[in-house]
Amino acid sequence: MISSEDLRFFVTLAASTSLSAAARSLNVTPPAVTQRLRLIEERLGLRLVDRSGRRMVLTDEGDHLAGGGRRILDEIEELAHTLAARRAVVSGHLRVVAPLGFGRRYIAPAAAQFRTTHPQITLSLMLSDRPARLADDAWDLMLYVGELRDSSLVTQCLAPNERFVCATSEYFTRTGTPSHPRDLLKHNCIALRENDEDVTMWRFTPSQRGEPVGIRIEPTLSSNDGEVIRAWALAGAGVIMRSEWDVADDLRAGRLVRVLNDWRLPPANIVVLLGARHGRSARTVRFLEDLHTMLTPVPWRQDSSDRKDGKVGLRQSGRMQTD
Repeated sequence: MISSEDLRFFVTLAASTSLSAAARSLNVTPPAVTQRLRLIEERLGLRLVDRSGRRMVLTDEGDHLAGGGRRILDEIEELAHTLAARRAVVSGHLRVVAPLGFGRRYIAPAAAQFRTTHPQITLSLMLSDRPARLADDAWDLMLYVGELRDSSLVTQCLAPNERFVCATSEYFTRTGTPSHPRDLLKHNCIALRENDEDVTMWRFTPSQRGEPVGIRIEPTLSSNDGEVIRAWALAGAGVIMRSEWDVADDLRAGRLVRVLNDWRLPPANIVVLLGARHGRSARTVRFLEDLHTMLTPVPWRQDSSDRKDGKVGLRQSGRMQTD
């Protein structure tokens, strides 16, 4: 019939938009792809691909083979990794998804360190301002910052993370300091557009007794990149609502000033979601353990002097390794 190598070939072919694209992915010539496909079809006695138009279209039989082939190859891969884990070797490909800013600052260094520790691992890191939109089978582990409204996936909280309203002292000298959330309606507010949240609705709950307050801001500036809105705030352009992990050092150094301290915003805890396919593979579990270590104690709640060179540390073998 067909071999596992035939399945790998056809799964790659099925994920491509054309025979030429498949040839590039397989690093062979288009005639070689055509010839191998013809041999597989002859062996099975089935037509797998409709090549009558400009685009390559799978037949019903081809679609069935591609789906079943992916499942079989996943099982073969997982079996190999399970056997490798028995000899204490972490191997295979790990797919990680994380938000833009948090991913750059914390997850990218952790991923590089993980690859150094486990040289038989390959790892891909995708940074996105809307990670929750990705299909469940496109990743093994996803980092998420904020409220996860609807998910049937396994989640774990990695670290607490509050949200603060802040701006520069120079800005508040010019405009006055708000004492109530409604005062923000008279200020230049900067919005971060991410995670498909209603970013113009800022919801406050009093620390003591009182009724919650929601205000609808009209942003003077907005971006999908947290680094951009933080830079705007540091330049005195307005007020931001931002995660504690991003502005904690600025607040300690006095570059930004927090206001409305008697009010709390909804927290944006750092959570991890485990993918449906490899959520419990050895490589996923080990990387998750490293993330727990990296975020304990919570780095943004430590003085920068307590963090070696101001960088995130990964503890291994009783010593601190920096990124």
